[in-house]
Amino acid sequence: MKIKLLLALICLVSFGAVAGEREKVLGFGGVFFKAEDPKALALWYEEHLGVKQTPTTYEEMPWVQTGGSTVFGVFNNKTKYFGADDQQFMFNFRVGDLDAMVQQLREAGIEVEVDPETLPEWSLRTIGRS
Repeated sequence: MKIKLLLALICLVSFGAVAGEREKVLGFGGVFFKAEDPKALALWYEEHLGVKQTPTTYEEMPWVQTGGSTVFGVFNNKTKYFGADDQQFMFNFRVGDLDAMVQQLREAGIEVEVDPETLPEWSLRTIGRS
């Protein structure tokens, strides 16, 4: 079964700007999307990619990212870059060791396609479940 992601909404967090400067967002406060089985998909992301599930209490901490750059790319709606036409968005994750991550996913029976393009930071282009 392939992961099918349907919709992404971005929660943006901001703090006060210095007088005279335009307010800017500081980064992503969350990535939200629909799934047929959200509990199973959240568990899949936690088990295989280490993305902690959404906390259910204020005492629990959410997933905290390692600092780094994030590309905010907007594409033409007819692009084939994401794959099939019904794939409306794509996540690129930063990883410390791409080869180790790919091996870990493949050992778990997950189909992985590594983007052959050399990028400034390691990233996985597509990740699907078999």
